[in-house]
Amino acid sequence: MSGATVLYDAPGPRARRRNLGIAVVFGVVILAVLSFVIITLASNDQLTSEKWKPFVEANTWTTYLLPGLWGTLKAAALSIVFALILGAVLGIGRLSDHRGVRLLSGGVVEFFRAIPVLILMIFAYYLFAQYAVFPSEQLALAAVVTGLTLYNGSVIAEIIRSGINSLPSGQAEAANSLGLRKSQLMRLILLPQAVTAMLPALISQMVIALKDSALGYAIGYIEVVRSGIQSASYYGNYLPALVVVAIVMIIINFTLSTLATNVERRLREGKRAKSEDQPADQSAIPGVAIEK
Repeated sequence: MSGATVLYDAPGPRARRRNLGIAVVFGVVILAVLSFVIITLASNDQLTSEKWKPFVEANTWTTYLLPGLWGTLKAAALSIVFALILGAVLGIGRLSDHRGVRLLSGGVVEFFRAIPVLILMIFAYYLFAQYAVFPSEQLALAAVVTGLTLYNGSVIAEIIRSGINSLPSGQAEAANSLGLRKSQLMRLILLPQAVTAMLPALISQMVIALKDSALGYAIGYIEVVRSGIQSASYYGNYLPALVVVAIVMIIINFTLSTLATNVERRLREGKRAKSEDQPADQSAIPGVAIEK
C-alpha cells in the first residue's frame, strides 16, 4: 500500500459515473454562460475590431497606459518598502520586554488595521494639502503611499509577530543560555526564520498593496486603472480598456507571486543543504555556533 495519506476512499464505478455526469453538466453550464456573454457583447458591438484597435497602436500605450502603469508600480514599490520597514518595527515592538512599547505598538497596529485604506489616503491627502507638506504635483502620490504604508505595515507587523511566535521556543532559550542579547536573538535567529516561514503571506500582502494602489483614483492619482478609463473615455471602448487593464494587473501579480515562490523554494533548499552539511556538534541555533 502506498505511504501517502488517504483522505477518502477511491470512488467505485457508480461514483465515477456520477462524477463524470456532474462534470459534464457543469461544463455545459459554463459553456452556455460564456456563449451568452459573448453573444450579448457582440450584439452591443463590444467585440468589433474598432474597439480593440487602439491597443495595438503605440500612441494609446505611451499616452495612457504606460504612464498609468508606471504610477501604479511606483506607488506600490514605495509603499511595500516602507510597509516592510514599519511592519518589522511594529512586529518586533509587539514582542518587546517593555510593556509600554508593546502597548504602543499594539495600539498603532490595531488602529490602522481597522481603518479602510481609502479613508487613510483621503485623510493623508487633505492633511498634506492643508499644511503644504509635499509639492502639489507629488501630493496624490504621497497620500497613496502613506495610506498603503500605514495599513499594510500594520498587517505585516502581525504577520511577522505570528511568524516569530510560531518558532520553537527552545531556540530563544538556547540563545539566552549562550548570553545573546534580545536584539541579537531577534536579528540573528528569530527574524530571518520568521520572514522565510511567512514569505507567502508577505508576498500576498504585497500583491494586495499593488492592487490597492488603484484606490488612488479617488484622489486624482494617475495609475493604470485611471489611465485605462481615460483611454476608454477618449476612444469610447470601456469594456476593452478594462479587460486590457485587468490583463496587465494579472500579469504583474502573477509575476510577483511566481518570484516569491521561487525565492521561498531557494531559501528552503539553501537551509536544508546547510543543515545537512552542518557538523553534528554545532549549535542547534541557526547561524550561531558554539565556540570551543
